[in-house]
Parts: sequence; C-alpha cells; structure tokens
Amino acid sequence: MAKYLLRSKARNLRKKGVSVKKIALSLGISKSTASIWVRDIILTIEQLEDLKKSMLKGAEKGRLKSALLQKEKWLETMEEAKEKGVQKLKNLTDRELLIAGLALYWGEGSKKSRQVEFCNSDPKMIQFLMIWLKKCFDIQISEIKGYVGINEIHKSREEMVKNYWSSISGIPLNQFNKTSFKKARNKKIYDNFENHYGTLAVRITKPARFYSIILGLIEGLYEAGSGLVSRGVS
Repeated sequence: MAKYLLRSKARNLRKKGVSVKKIALSLGISKSTASIWVRDIILTIEQLEDLKKSMLKGAEKGRLKSALLQKEKWLETMEEAKEKGVQKLKNLTDRELLIAGLALYWGEGSKKSRQVEFCNSDPKMIQFLMIWLKKCFDIQISEIKGYVGINEIHKSREEMVKNYWSSISGIPLNQFNKTSFKKARNKKIYDNFENHYGTLAVRITKPARFYSIILGLIEGLYEAGSGLVSRGVS
C-alpha cells in the first residue's frame, strides 16, 4: 500500500481514538512512524479516558499473566519438593516414627487432662496419629473413641461428616460419641460448605498407662533437644 494511503488510514484511526500502538500493528508500520504521522491530532477528553482505561486493562492482563506464571513455577517447585521429601522419608524406622508422633502429640495432643486425646482438622495428621498409636503403643481401634466438632450450621450434614471421619480414621461409627456443635455467630454459608468436616478428636478409652508413658517420652524428647542446644549443635 502506498505510503500516503497508510498515513491517511493512520490519521483516520487516530481521529477515532485508536492508540498509536494499535495503529502501528493494524497497518504493519513501526510505532515511531505512526506516532509521527498522528502527533498533531488532538484527542477528545472522552477518547483520552478510553485510552487510559484500555491501558489499565492491558496492564492488568500483564499482571495476571505474570501472576499465573509465578503460580505455575511455585506449583512445580512444590511438586518437586514433595517428591524429594517422599523419597527421603519413605522408610521410617520404628524409632523415627515414635519421635515424629511424639513431636506431633506434643504440639497438638492433650497434656493436662490426663486424657490421651488428639484433635485436628487435617485428615493426614489424623491418619498418621492412628498409625502411631497402633505401631508404637499397640493401641487397638476398639480402644479409641471419635469426637466430631463442627459449626452448628453443618447440623444437617452430621451423618456425612461422621462417615467422612470414620473412613479417614478407621474408627467405626458406633465408637463415635455425641457430636459437639459450635455455636455460630456468623450464619454465612461459605463456598466450601460441602467440603468442610470440622475437627476429629481421637481419644483413648483407658488412657492411664499410656498417658504417663507419652508424657515421659515427650520429656525425654525435650531433654534430648536441650542437650543438642547445650552442645552448640546447629
């Protein structure tokens, strides 16, 4: 196309409020050439506002694209870290399992009520604890009770919630005690309503012997850690 025709088209587009960048792209010319051809054209306030909005949208798309790329990289990094973690710890010894469970119970278990009880909302943590109780203390499933705690707005889902925790923990439904419904100040129904299962408290029915053993081992774990600190191990 002849240069004068391109210039004429560029000017017509500019008069309609088209950005210099879009003019250059649509006509296949450089941005600097398009800018020179239309620089004397004064846009209306409305056209300038539209261009500003368009630029903001473009910047927003750029930010979104960047955020998505960062998220993808983060997910890849996390997946790689998980694979490495699984490989590194895939064969726990009995002693390592004991120590890991003690640390978990130390942080999340009951230590003052003379009960052996562990409460959490993380299904993986509950499953780990059940394995720990069985392998490290030979506590049978028949010696364990389950207690569900959940917001009262989930009352209609009680059976579903109990079934969920029963499948996670292996505790039969007839060993679940009365559900503890928490009073809700906020009656709002959240997006994850159907995927919320509250917490499960796992409690040993005859805790006396195990309670003292577990607390004694936790104290031993503390002393071992303190010994490392005193020796300057970092």
